[in-house]
Amino acid sequence: MDEFDIETVADPSLRDPILIEGLPGVGHVGKLAAEHLLEEFETTLLRRLYSEHFPPQVTIEDGTTQLACLEFHYVDLTTAATSSEDDESSDDDVATNGSTTPAEQSVPNDLIVLTGDHQAQDPRGHYQLTSAILDVAESFGVERAYTLGGVPTGELIEEYSVIGAASSDALIEELDDAVEFRDNEPAGGIVGVSGLLLGLGERRGFNAACLMGETSGYLVDPKSARAVLEVLESLCAFEVGYDALEERAEEMEEVVSKIREMEQSQAPTEDDLRYIG
Repeated sequence: MDEFDIETVADPSLRDPILIEGLPGVGHVGKLAAEHLLEEFETTLLRRLYSEHFPPQVTIEDGTTQLACLEFHYVDLTTAATSSEDDESSDDDVATNGSTTPAEQSVPNDLIVLTGDHQAQDPRGHYQLTSAILDVAESFGVERAYTLGGVPTGELIEEYSVIGAASSDALIEELDDAVEFRDNEPAGGIVGVSGLLLGLGERRGFNAACLMGETSGYLVDPKSARAVLEVLESLCAFEVGYDALEERAEEMEEVVSKIREMEQSQAPTEDDLRYIG
């Protein structure tokens, strides 16, 4: 196998597609968000990307093996957009002529959702993998990309903010009402494909932004994934249900409750403090 091997599965004609990246990371926020889109809409698998930079393993489902890879899925939002317009149609919903952002268009852009179970295992692999991803995106005429991820707070949280980073000042200005842009945050930058799609993408003419949901960093975080998806909804002009994510969030709440109980039981009492110092 070559360093990268791209398998063509389907080759439909797409309408101004936007790339959405959701690979494993902090709290699995981006991966949960991307996979939720694939569960809620009808999709078509476009490409599989295999690489020597992935772990040397296969996944197994019902006894059948699959070599580690990334997958590009086409999501057509037209049906969902039509149904919501039928429910809440008005003359004010007609799009105006001229230049518009994706969220202002009456017919949403197609989405190409990138998912997978792995990122590259070495720095060079991250750069080479991101370049291969951009090659695939470019072949479909993608000009804009949103990468999805999490920002660790180091503690359990109740309110979930979404922090943004973008490849240009113009894009920051466009997204400023949808996400928070904070000075020097996240402090360590954005590691992996989610960050490199902005850095390498900007050098190749892509408009790219990263949407990062705050998360403790300890656990898989469906609530943070939902916060990120709600921002993406507004940017890409679609609507999606959240029942499946809410069920997962309830399961994780039980885990969080047990963690809090353990923390409280381990907190030092006044009697314990008398013996310190």
